Amino acid sequence: MIGLVAKMKVKEGKADEFIEVFKGLITNVRKEEGTLYYTLNRDKADPNTFVVMERYRDKEALKTHGSSPHFAEASGKFGALLDGPPELIMLEEIASI
Repeated sequence: MIGLVAKMKVKEGKADEFIEVFKGLITNVRKEEGTLYYTLNRDKADPNTFVVMERYRDKEALKTHGSSPHFAEASGKFGALLDGPPELIMLEEIASI
């Protein structure tokens, strides 16, 4: 399994728009066979900071997700909403329940 955590800071006043774009992305991500977990979370201490937690069956599933048309479309929209590039942390799953 492969995990990915993406931390994103959204521009002031753009959080609601960001959430709507992300919800649209999730609709399509649900159909990806190798994507096992994909969730958007908001930092309780900073309402303009979001964390996406992702889990993939393997490297190929991550690659498929990252090259999908729906991911490209959402990424294009995120550019105007984010206050800087996302912080990405790639994870190798060791144990889980």
